[in-house]
Amino acid sequence: MAGLWLEEFEKGRVFEHEIRRTVTEADNIWFCGATYNPAAIHIDAEYCKSTEFKHPLVNSIFTLGLVIGLTVQDTTLGTTIANLGMTDTRFPNPVFAGDTVHVKTTVIDIRDSKSRQNAGIVTFLHQGFNQDNKEVCTCTRQALMLRKPV
Repeated sequence: MAGLWLEEFEKGRVFEHEIRRTVTEADNIWFCGATYNPAAIHIDAEYCKSTEFKHPLVNSIFTLGLVIGLTVQDTTLGTTIANLGMTDTRFPNPVFAGDTVHVKTTVIDIRDSKSRQNAGIVTFLHQGFNQDNKEVCTCTRQALMLRKPV
């Protein structure tokens, strides 16, 4: 099992996730099409030339998904029951095609589940950065995690 059981997490533990991912124009166009987001700021390069960014912005929901996805192998792969919520999500800097995203996760809280004896809730702070170490996404996520089987 690649993910950690509830008992293996420690409050304050920091994960510097090894896997990084370069975002492509195709990723952005596909995601916008799959989610039916026709915003010109994401899909129209000519329009974007007239904006402050000069290039299409990668859809922020794709960025959020990528940031969380890059954490899974080290933290929750096979040991999570469900995501319970994501709060305090921010995108302080844009992501563009060609940017390479890497992620840091901090465990900010751990508690027992009130309704499931075999599980508990871990609260993560996920921070995504581009190749210049500029923060591009931050999110607090609560996950319902399995206890280690006896």
